[in-house]
Amino acid sequence: QVQLVESGGGLVQAGESLRLSCAASGRVFSINTMGWYRQAPGKQRELVASATSGGNTNYVDSVKGRFTISRDNAKNTVYLQMNSLKPEDTAVYYCNLRTFNGIGYWGKGTLVTVSS
Repeated sequence: QVQLVESGGGLVQAGESLRLSCAASGRVFSINTMGWYRQAPGKQRELVASATSGGNTNYVDSVKGRFTISRDNAKNTVYLQMNSLKPEDTAVYYCNLRTFNGIGYWGKGTLVTVSS
């Protein structure tokens, strides 16, 4: 079993920053992609950013230039640095891990609230 534990969410004002962390534990091996999704009230879950084991990153257009994803492969940890936060970034943020054989795991989520 693999467990993903997120941390770093909270309440901030527009323009401020937050850093999310997600640590994977358990039978962790053959990790391909680690990433962050978010789900706002009444909306579908969407991919925010992802990073492959080879260092390729991908971002949804709405966060490009503001968010940065990074990984510490030795610690099986992924981070999401979120700068210049906007009220529309308010959502529950979920960590996701996918192995090379296609198995996916989810964290329980951490709430990010951005006030205007």
